[in-house]
Amino acid sequence: MRIYLDCCCYNRPFDDSSQIRIHDEGEAVLSILRRSQTDGTIIIGSQVLRTEIDRIRDEGKKFNVLSLYRAIRESVEFQPSIKERARFLQNVGKLHTMDSYHIASAEEAHADIFLSTDDKLIRACRKLDLALRVMNPISYLAEVIENDGC
Repeated sequence: MRIYLDCCCYNRPFDDSSQIRIHDEGEAVLSILRRSQTDGTIIIGSQVLRTEIDRIRDEGKKFNVLSLYRAIRESVEFQPSIKERARFLQNVGKLHTMDSYHIASAEEAHADIFLSTDDKLIRACRKLDLALRVMNPISYLAEVIENDGC
């Protein structure tokens, strides 16, 4: 399995976990990253993702996010095909700029799954013909556990 997590996923374990959903999403992200160490899952990063992480102003949070980002096993560099696909996704799918670049990067890297905690993005992607599935980390983890029986 090849998984691309967007920037909000890497941030989620360090967000205010007083809300149950935020706590659960953060735990799901951590579990997915831990499982990838042993189950053969390839975590994919990108130049786009690294650029977004570098923009985090809180240095402590950036340090923590980068520590999770070390789980990536492959990274896709920015290239013209990503820019072209991102523009298409912005025009047709009405995706925000960074979201479209993340989706395009994940597709370029042949990811099977794109994880995000952004409900609006997930809903928008359901209307598009994408080369991958877009899911919330909790939904993905529940599906994996159900299929694995673990």
